[in-house]
Amino acid sequence: MPTVKFLSLYDNLLNGSFPEFVLKSGNITYLDLSLNNFSGSIPDLLPEKLPNLRHLNLSSNAFSGRIPASLGRLTELQHLRIENNNLTGGIPKFLGSMGQLRLLDLSYNPLGGPIPPVLGNLHMLEELQIWRAGLVSTLPLQLADLKNLAVLDLTHNKLSGNLPPAFAQMQAMRVFGISDINLTGDIPPALFTSWPELESFLVHSNMFTGKIPPELGKARKLNTLLMRDNRLSGSIPPALGSLTSLEYLDLSANNLTGGIPYELGHLSNLQFLNLSHNSISGPIMGNLGNNFKLQGVGSNSGSAFCRLLSLNYLDLSNNKLTGKLPDCWWNLQNLQFMDLSHNDFSGEISALETSYNCSLHSVYLAGNCFTGVFPSALEGCKTLVSLDIQNNKFFGNIPPWIGKGFPSMMILILKSNNFTGEIPSELSQLSQLQLLDMSNNGLTGLIPRSFSNLTSMKNTKLISRQDLFQWLRTKNRIDTIWKGQERIFEINYFEINIQLLTSIDLSGNSLSQCIPDELTNLHGLQSLNLSRNHLSCNIPKSIGSLKNLESLDLSSNELSGAIPPSLAGISTLSILNLSNNNLSGKIPFGNQLQTLTDPSIYSENARLCGFPLNISCTNSSLASDERYCRTCEKQYLSYFVMAGVVSGLCLWFGMFFSIETLRYAIICFVDAIQCKVMQNVSYINQFLSRGNTA
Repeated sequence: MPTVKFLSLYDNLLNGSFPEFVLKSGNITYLDLSLNNFSGSIPDLLPEKLPNLRHLNLSSNAFSGRIPASLGRLTELQHLRIENNNLTGGIPKFLGSMGQLRLLDLSYNPLGGPIPPVLGNLHMLEELQIWRAGLVSTLPLQLADLKNLAVLDLTHNKLSGNLPPAFAQMQAMRVFGISDINLTGDIPPALFTSWPELESFLVHSNMFTGKIPPELGKARKLNTLLMRDNRLSGSIPPALGSLTSLEYLDLSANNLTGGIPYELGHLSNLQFLNLSHNSISGPIMGNLGNNFKLQGVGSNSGSAFCRLLSLNYLDLSNNKLTGKLPDCWWNLQNLQFMDLSHNDFSGEISALETSYNCSLHSVYLAGNCFTGVFPSALEGCKTLVSLDIQNNKFFGNIPPWIGKGFPSMMILILKSNNFTGEIPSELSQLSQLQLLDMSNNGLTGLIPRSFSNLTSMKNTKLISRQDLFQWLRTKNRIDTIWKGQERIFEINYFEINIQLLTSIDLSGNSLSQCIPDELTNLHGLQSLNLSRNHLSCNIPKSIGSLKNLESLDLSSNELSGAIPPSLAGISTLSILNLSNNNLSGKIPFGNQLQTLTDPSIYSENARLCGFPLNISCTNSSLASDERYCRTCEKQYLSYFVMAGVVSGLCLWFGMFFSIETLRYAIICFVDAIQCKVMQNVSYINQFLSRGNTA
């Protein structure tokens, strides 16, 4: 095709080596073969066959080997993109002689080696991306000579050393990404006074120390500021409130102290705010001011946060924040994720008197000192998917309206509070619920049989792509007890088919009577914990139908009878605890149960026998059971004899008082006997008196 200048075959299913027909199209200036399955090496003949190339994109294929040195002879080439292949052998130095390059992307190749200082000779270069390339190096000072460079991304490598202050010379910088490369030292303040076009500053996951430079406030076009997971100290600069274009702010996982400056309330475009895992302290109300009143919300709930009407994600968890929550937060119409867990917040969450628009999908209030009844402010959050209020001081009944109020609820964690009363049967209307934890409260009554209607627990469920997208946006996580240990579950960003945890935990309450057979209809259940209650009766015989069960804890109850043989048929079971009950008989053996060799899981059941206990079912245990049965038979026989005697007496007394002739005959008979007895007593007395006279 000698006349073709523009050739794009990107995003197909083409495979094999570099296509030969392309090499015969000598006038091509723009070539895009990206997003295919081409393999083999990049041809050395490209400069001879395609001398006019200005744009070459071979990204997202399976090309291997070294980057051919012949590419240095492509004197017209301006854009070179070969990212996401299997190229090795380091970054070749000849690239430093290609002074006409505007864009160079070598990312996501196992190149290794250092960053060649000669790349500083590419004075026309506007974009340099070499992220996730296995580089082991420092940042060459020569890169500061790239005066036209607007995009630099070196993330996910193994670099070391400091961030050179000389980089301030790159005054065209717009996107600066050096995250996760182990840099140390301070962040040079001069960068922010010298980069007027800066839009993204991505330095997270390094080891930077010192304070956050107040000069950041000079970068007025800044849209994204990610500084999480470093060792930054000091307070949050109030100057950040000048970044009115800022949409994403992440300062989490540092050593920041002090309060949250009220100036952050000026960030009207802010969508994402994460200040978690620091030592930020003080009350929200005091830090953020009290001079703003949202229409429809009481005057006592004003806060600078109420101005953040674009806020979608708010994470203040794992700090030392105190005081009450601003009421207006429930009315931030774009807010979908709110994590305030593990602080020192206190007081009641006020009931809202006026109508409000709540868009929250996820609310985490765990590990604070909140009091009062279940927060009625949540009743308007119809889109709620995940709610975790564990480890607080909430009390009272669990409101039945939860069942109808949250049709999309997947995670409900109420554990370690002071809730009382019965479990509302209306919770069974939560058809999407997959994790229910109400452990360590004061709940009483029965386990609702209607729990068998928890639809999402009936079968294992893979998260749909739509749900996955939502989880990725909000970074949902679950903090719960799993297999006896506290675990935090997070969605894996790189997995598509994800099975969400399905679990019911009602342990540590005062629930009574039988375990409903209907619970065994929840075939997708992976964890069931009913320990430390007052449950009685037998373990349901159909417990073996829970084929996906991995953890079962029924310990410290009053369960009796034999362990159902069907339990041995659960091939996924790896954690079992039936201790501290009144179970009897032989422990089922075989399949998965024979791998559970710890005898303590059956301890404090006096009449259990068999493996793994050291009690043989053929000797002492069975003899003990037989003696127990004989004792039971003697007791029953005694009961029957006593019942017969009592019944006979009742019959005779009944006849005595109801039949007159019989009563007269008996009385006459008793009188005759009495006369004879008295006569005999008289004879005896006379005989004794004669003896005394003699």
